Amino acid sequence: MLSVEDQRIHLTNLNKALWPATDAHAAVTKRDLVAYFARVAPYVLPHLKDRPLTLTRYPNGIRGGHFYQKHWQSPPPSFVEKVRLYSSHTEGDQEYMVVNNLPTLLWLAQLADIELHPWLSRTNPWPDGNHLSIEFAGSKENIERSLPNYPDFMVFDLDPYIYSGKEQPGDEPELNRKAWAKVREVALHLKEILDQLSLSSFLKTSGRTGLHIYVPVLRQYNYDVLRHAATLIADFLRRGHPDDVTLEWAVSKRSGKVFLDENQKTRGKTLASIYSPRPLPEATVSMPITWEELGAVYPTDFTILTAPQRLEAAGDLWADILGAKHDLEGLLARAGA
Repeated sequence: MLSVEDQRIHLTNLNKALWPATDAHAAVTKRDLVAYFARVAPYVLPHLKDRPLTLTRYPNGIRGGHFYQKHWQSPPPSFVEKVRLYSSHTEGDQEYMVVNNLPTLLWLAQLADIELHPWLSRTNPWPDGNHLSIEFAGSKENIERSLPNYPDFMVFDLDPYIYSGKEQPGDEPELNRKAWAKVREVALHLKEILDQLSLSSFLKTSGRTGLHIYVPVLRQYNYDVLRHAATLIADFLRRGHPDDVTLEWAVSKRSGKVFLDENQKTRGKTLASIYSPRPLPEATVSMPITWEELGAVYPTDFTILTAPQRLEAAGDLWADILGAKHDLEGLLARAGA
């Protein structure tokens, strides 16, 4: 039993290996995941606060299968905060979890929730959402005019479909140096476009093979409008670099290129959070980096075992991301969006 902030969390199977041992490290256990979440909590909690969360649970470790969980049958502990939202998928109201305190984060580790997948939108109106409704439940109309339908970010998800040659038929590309070099190159081309549009961009490793680029925006536009704007920018990038960039949904047409995934930018779709662990053998995490660092880092530099030391030395590079929001009204007007 773990006591945290006057709450008690029942922990079990702490020696269970969630990431098996490799040549580079011993098995990474549930105990290690609990310790990691505890150490990075001051950095990750501000980025999770008030954002509905999708759990990605690996009860038998990364090789034992996983499942997604948005809702639950038995009530979670009393310290877990919840929000009730209308779900278009179920055509009714559903309760979603938000990770607003340390006990909740550590309880997720007990559930073997390796990956943290928060929404890009929040239920808190401060400081730029006071014009939006706080009535999230009851109908599709309610959710569409409310805060959760207005994201804080325009996001670009860059996935290299450049294979190492070791994959089994049908497998996704594994992490390899050639693919990483290409995704870095495409990310820099995208940054040039964003700079020309006077849009500041925040960069992080996905923790897998690619990169995530976040552009913080005022909550003026809903998911549909921002997805359209991001697609216009992505297509401009594709047309400038057709041999390197694709927006094709068919996997067979992505080979040898960097795929910009525009399909995740809808309400309820998620990306791995900043500092989220990922289910790779190296126990990597999604780590913010500066644009200046991009040429010198590799995703496996940042793992559950090394990320806390980096954070203690460098701090949270995204601490002020919500203070760097852009007004897109003029840009979208010029684009006809």
